[in-house]
Amino acid sequence: MALDRFLLMLILVLLFARVMAQLAERVKQPPVLGELLAGVLLGASVLGWVPDNEILHLLAEVGVMLLLFEIGLETDLSALLRVGAKSLTVALIGIALPFAGGYLTCVALGITGTTAILFGAAFCATSIGITARVLADLGVLNSTEGRIVLGAAVLDDVLGLVILAVVSAIVAQGSVSALFVVQTTVVALAFVATALLVGRLLAPSLLRIVDRMTVRGALVTAALVMAFAFALAAKKVGSAAIVGSFAAGLVLSSIGRTKQIEHELKPIADFFTPIFFVSVGVAVNVRLFNPLDAANRSTLVLASLGTLVAFFGKFLAGWGAWGKGVRHALIGAGMVPRGEVGLIFATVGKQNGVLDDAHYAALLAVIFLTTFVAPILLAYLAKGSDTEKAPGPA
Repeated sequence: MALDRFLLMLILVLLFARVMAQLAERVKQPPVLGELLAGVLLGASVLGWVPDNEILHLLAEVGVMLLLFEIGLETDLSALLRVGAKSLTVALIGIALPFAGGYLTCVALGITGTTAILFGAAFCATSIGITARVLADLGVLNSTEGRIVLGAAVLDDVLGLVILAVVSAIVAQGSVSALFVVQTTVVALAFVATALLVGRLLAPSLLRIVDRMTVRGALVTAALVMAFAFALAAKKVGSAAIVGSFAAGLVLSSIGRTKQIEHELKPIADFFTPIFFVSVGVAVNVRLFNPLDAANRSTLVLASLGTLVAFFGKFLAGWGAWGKGVRHALIGAGMVPRGEVGLIFATVGKQNGVLDDAHYAALLAVIFLTTFVAPILLAYLAKGSDTEKAPGPA
């Protein structure tokens, strides 16, 4: 891509993201909703000003890694562990119900085999990036419900990527062994635990080195190096880069200097993070959902039923949490958006020939609609409620 076209793309993405985010705030909706709509407007099916290309995807990947790193910095790990059992229960329900629902919906519509399995697997995803951003904007990220959702979303993403690895192996090999499934699961979960342990051992030494440096930006550079190194390590062991950057944030949140890192990181994140949300919108081709075109009707049916199944499969998972005063609907709504992880499933399915154009479009619609409706529902459910902003008993 030539420099002039790259710069024009950046100008359009950043300008539309900020303007649409401001408009969303004006109508008392989370800014992320405006950024998603900005992507739809800029994409090929509306204005066609921003291409859905590899450069946009790479910038978006950096954006979502920085977002998860920020969320990790703001997360109280001890408080997160206190709701671990509830998060695990919510996560498991949020995998089982959507997977079964997605698979059975496809079978009912005559779609079988690997395609049906991939739809069910894609429905298991929860976008920790989008959910965490919205919860933070609404001021409920550190509530009991926010911590439960955050923990469950992390688990869903880790386990969802395990499912994706298994589905990809089925596509490539025709079948997989039980040993492969167990091995993939253990590797993914072991990475998170190892990253936290190693990070806690190395981070103090890293900060001591930074303290001896006088060059500007040494602290935030060290923090970013750690975030990207953890993200790279996560990718190398078969997990997701966002899981690694989140783990890096968790490590640094527990050893001090968090406020300074957050302050220096914010301008960088404000540049990259909106690009991710815009990219989600850019990926949607709204022309494929024209009901007047008979060729689109099967896609519309699959997208409509799929969205209902995907929504309620996650929303009902909120009732897996227990405890006095726990707002189950708020937890369930936080589990709804698919976002970046769902898009990974769709992309893998398309690249491997598991999804044809119609199935791919339907799955993108489910991902986008669940991502679109979640901020609205979260804003409604959080409005006027008493929020527990400090860590407390779960």
